[in-house]
Amino acid sequence: MAKVELDVVTGAFSFTGKYIARRLLALGKQVKTLTGHPGREHPFGDTVTALPLQFEDAEALRDSLAGAKTLYNTYWVRFEHGRMTFSKAVAHTATLLEAARKAGVRRVVHISVAHADEGSPYPYFRAKGEVERLVRESGLSYAILRPTVLFGTEGILFNNIAYMLRRFPAFAIPGKGDYRLQPIYVDDLAEIAVNAGHEKRSLVLDAAGPETFTFDELVRLMAKQVGSHARLLHLRPERALKLIRMVGGLVGDVVLTREEIDGLMQDMLALPGTPTGHTLFSSWLEQNAAALGSSYFSEMKRHYQ
Repeated sequence: MAKVELDVVTGAFSFTGKYIARRLLALGKQVKTLTGHPGREHPFGDTVTALPLQFEDAEALRDSLAGAKTLYNTYWVRFEHGRMTFSKAVAHTATLLEAARKAGVRRVVHISVAHADEGSPYPYFRAKGEVERLVRESGLSYAILRPTVLFGTEGILFNNIAYMLRRFPAFAIPGKGDYRLQPIYVDDLAEIAVNAGHEKRSLVLDAAGPETFTFDELVRLMAKQVGSHARLLHLRPERALKLIRMVGGLVGDVVLTREEIDGLMQDMLALPGTPTGHTLFSSWLEQNAAALGSSYFSEMKRHYQ
């Protein structure tokens, strides 16, 4: 009997990693996850082995990757918090890549972000660019995927937009709202990732959905679908951020950072070229509107508590 291939997914109990793990299991692969929350409830039962991401113990990290053919890396931080900085996340990724090389992993599929660039004025995108360089220099066969912004039932951004549209009398739109988003469905990204894992050549792939909206168009579409009568207010970014921070205080979370607003307003969540995803955000929204935003999804609780 042929040996079942082992793949490792960082963060298989979180958002993107969960969909990648599902696709790998459907293909008959053995899946292991390295996670910061190995004891967290998850949908995989005993089909996915969970081990902690041990960045401070390089030998243990290498051993946890032993026997794996492909590493699917979704590890990252959305914003800096406490002692967790972007620089530390870059260093952690360097440790992970070195451990993979020493463990004999053949290929890494790394989830980056659209417009990652070491020369970016935005720390998030700059750090993502640094990690892409580490992947290219790792000595491993690689695929780097650059998604725009993800949507799906567990996704934070669109759920929390719907939550605020449902519960507040007004919704703040920074500036004119004429900047673009090109959302991609998380399972479409997972499909691209798994297909890239089966390639042999090293490559970099943009990942964007088939629909492009201005932010104003997207919020109005969401308001209509969830039955919101919230007034849409076009505010200067500083005033919009102030209101967003007030909401963050109410829900105990970082709803949106100034850097994320700036990146959004600079069209960093859209890409030129042919879309690689096929699921329409508008269709997904119509199908999921009844549940979308019924509760708030906290980034702090998901990753730091």
